[in-house]
Amino acid sequence: MAKFRKKKSGGQPAINTASLPDIVFMLLFFFMVSTTMKEVDLKVNVRPAQATEIEKLENKELVTFIYVGVPSKQFQSLYGSEPRIQLNDQFATVQDIQSYIAQSRDAMKESVQAKMIVSIKADRECPMGVITDIKQALRKAAALKLNYSANMKAEVR
Repeated sequence: MAKFRKKKSGGQPAINTASLPDIVFMLLFFFMVSTTMKEVDLKVNVRPAQATEIEKLENKELVTFIYVGVPSKQFQSLYGSEPRIQLNDQFATVQDIQSYIAQSRDAMKESVQAKMIVSIKADRECPMGVITDIKQALRKAAALKLNYSANMKAEVR
C-alpha cells in the first residue's frame, strides 16, 4: 500500500501587493486635490467679534483680507502691544493700504476687478480709530465693497 503524506502547513500564502502602488498614488492624488494651502501666516492675534446676523461669502477669490490686531508674542518686542495692520504676511501702515489694494486688483481678472470685496478681520478689542483710518484709506483706493469678519454668536437658552 502506498503511504499518504500529510501536507505540511506552510502558513498562509503571501499577500498580493501588486495593486499597492495604485492605491498609494490614488490616495496621494486625492489629498493633493482636496487640500487647501494656507494663504497667510497670521502675525497678529485676531479674535473676531460675535454677530447674530452673518452671511457667508460665496466667492472667496474676490475677497482681499486686511488683518488688524495686537502682534503675536514673538513680534511684540519689535512692534509693541498696540494694534497693528497686517497685509498678506507683512505688517503695514495705513498708507500702505492703497498700494496693497491696487496690487490685489491687478492680480485679479479684469472682468471681476469691480466685484472685489475687502474683508477686515479685526480683533474684538481693536480701537475703532484704527478701523476708521483703514476705511478712509479704502475710500481713497476706491475699494467701496467692505466686509467685516465675525463669528456666529452662540444662542443662550
